[in-house]
Amino acid sequence: MELKRLIDQIEKVSKSYSKKFHIHRESNWFMLKLQEEVGELTQSYLTMSGRGRNKDKKPLQLKEEFEQELADVFCHVLLLAKSNSVDIEKAVEKKWFKWSK
Repeated sequence: MELKRLIDQIEKVSKSYSKKFHIHRESNWFMLKLQEEVGELTQSYLTMSGRGRNKDKKPLQLKEEFEQELADVFCHVLLLAKSNSVDIEKAVEKKWFKWSK
């Protein structure tokens, strides 16, 4: 899937979610929400890697939870970029892909 289309789809879901739960997505919400999601990803990683309580969950469940939290962080990074008018593809190309030349 093309990244712009993916970002648009993520934005649509985020808007729908915020409307349903009466969340006001002002400019700093995107950064704060990303921070929250990174914390959840960290907790999930620690649990999956045996450095946190597993709450009697099987390894497969822990891996699935980690994947879900990783998806949340990925989507919120894209939402933060969109909310700040950052062309993330261009930024990645400029910052990362210069090293492949």
